[in-house]
Amino acid sequence: MAAGSSNYWEDLRKQARQLENELDLKLVSFSKLCTSYSHSGPRDGRRDRYSSDTTPLLNGSSQDHMFETMAVEIEQLLTKLTGVNDKMAEYSSTAGMTSVNAALMHTLQRHRDILQDYTHEFHKTKANFQAIREREDLLGSVRKDIESYKTGSGVNNRRTELFLKEHEHLRSSDRLIEETISIAMATKENMTSQRGFLKSIQSRMNTLANRFPAVNNLIQRINLRKRRDSLILGAVIGICTILLLLYAFH
Repeated sequence: MAAGSSNYWEDLRKQARQLENELDLKLVSFSKLCTSYSHSGPRDGRRDRYSSDTTPLLNGSSQDHMFETMAVEIEQLLTKLTGVNDKMAEYSSTAGMTSVNAALMHTLQRHRDILQDYTHEFHKTKANFQAIREREDLLGSVRKDIESYKTGSGVNNRRTELFLKEHEHLRSSDRLIEETISIAMATKENMTSQRGFLKSIQSRMNTLANRFPAVNNLIQRINLRKRRDSLILGAVIGICTILLLLYAFH
C-alpha cells in the first residue's frame, strides 16, 4: 500500500515537471513573439513601399493567429499543472507521517511557486502583446490617413513622402529600443530567479543540518576515535623501534 502511494506521488511529480518544462518552452516562444510583433502594413496584405526595409517575415494577421493559438495552449498547460498541484495537495494532506508530510509539503510549495511564476509571466506577456497590438493598430490607422490625404490631395507629395520615411525610421528605432529593454528585463528576471534558487538550496542545507544534529555528532566521534587509534598505533611503533635499537646495540 505504501509502495503504491509512493508511486502515485512520483507519477504526480513527473507530470508536474513535464508540464513545467513544456510551459517554460512555450513561454519563451511566447515572449519572443511579443517582442518581435509588428504589422507589415494594411490588413489587406499590401506592402508599404516606404517600409520595405523594416517589413517582418510574418504579417500582422499571421502573428495575431499565432498569438491566439499559443495563448490557448499555455492556458491549457496552466490548467493541467493546476490540476496536478491540486492532486499533490490532496495526497500530501492524507500522507500520515509528520516527517514525510513535511517533505511532501515542501515539494508541493515549490511546484506551487513555479506555477505562480509561470502564470504571472504569461499574463504579463499577454498584456504587453495586447498593448503593442493596440499601439500598432493606432499607428497603422494614422498611416492610412496620411496616405489617403497624400493620394487624394496630390499636393506636397514630396514633403509627405519625406515625412512618411522619417515616421518609419522613428518606428524602427522605437522597436529596437523596446527589444533592447525587453532583453534587459528578461535578463534581470533570470538573475532574480537564479538568486531565488540559490537561496532555496541554502535554506534546504540549513534545514538538513538542523534536522540531523545526531549525524554531525556521530561524525565527530568517528573522527576522534580515528585520531586516538592513530596515536596508539604511533606509540606502539615508536616503542617497538626503541626496543629493537636497544637490542641491536646492547
